Amino acid sequence: MNVKSILKYVLSVALAGVLLWLALRSVDWTAFVEGLKLTQWGWLVPFFGASVGALVFRAFRWRLLLRSSGLKTRWLEAWDANNVGNLANLGLPGAGEVLRCGYLSGKSTFGTVFGTVLMERLWDIVAIFLMLGLSLVLDRDKFGPFFAQQVWEPMTTRLQFSLWWVLVVVVLLVALFFWAVFRYRDRNRFCGKVAGGLASVGQGFSSFKHMQHKGAFLLFTLGIWFMYLLMAFSVMKSMPDLALLDMKDALFFTVVGNCASIIPVPGGIGAYHYLMALAVSGIYGKTWEAGILYATLQHELHAVLVLILGVISYLRFSVARRRHSNL
Repeated sequence: MNVKSILKYVLSVALAGVLLWLALRSVDWTAFVEGLKLTQWGWLVPFFGASVGALVFRAFRWRLLLRSSGLKTRWLEAWDANNVGNLANLGLPGAGEVLRCGYLSGKSTFGTVFGTVLMERLWDIVAIFLMLGLSLVLDRDKFGPFFAQQVWEPMTTRLQFSLWWVLVVVVLLVALFFWAVFRYRDRNRFCGKVAGGLASVGQGFSSFKHMQHKGAFLLFTLGIWFMYLLMAFSVMKSMPDLALLDMKDALFFTVVGNCASIIPVPGGIGAYHYLMALAVSGIYGKTWEAGILYATLQHELHAVLVLILGVISYLRFSVARRRHSNL
């Protein structure tokens, strides 16, 4: 691990620690434990079923993108690579996306596989915005103020638009870099290699365009996010404080939770707990402890599942690779 990777990891862990401290500093642990005792654990059976279902749909969807890019990948290979990548993301955000591409890059160039991952993420972003829009349509008076005050206002008024200036500069620099790479790809060896890599990424990114089964891809995407919705609904029903909420509220929790996943901290810890506690207490008038309990059940139980499946997939992949090398 180089210095850059170490620094990135240290900063992400530090950010996670700060967010976790902000989330837990005012928790009444006696009330938290009492809430834990009242949890209806039977509702966590459909939670785990939906969690596995989302991972299954993800493997099917990624396999469609890989196959449309010319990679003849079995479903189990996509499943194992996804699980190992999710396991890596628990420790270092973003590392799992690179790692799962490495697992399958023997079938094609790394850039092509990475392009399919970018296409996956693009569709996830689209899904988040669609669910956010649906939440606002269903109950704008309840959910609108939360996003306006807790998401939009901090990015504008409190930061005085400095974030947007940084974003503009970054976009301009990236555009300039791409222009220089393709402008001098035939004159400069470095630019030539980078241009070749970007072309491979572009091939993977355009995989959806050449896909023969777009309807199946969209159904798998719908299945993924419906499973996320069921996960949120199951955890809500397991808690007496939130048991009276409905699918509309589960939709909102799903959107908030996925917004938290954008923050670059290991496994989303800290950011997820803080935002969920803020939503539960600020919108529904429940205690901060109820929000922390919801976040803990949702996040930690899913992390345990990711850990178990990731280890199993890693061991299976290692055994398969060893057998192949002995042939």
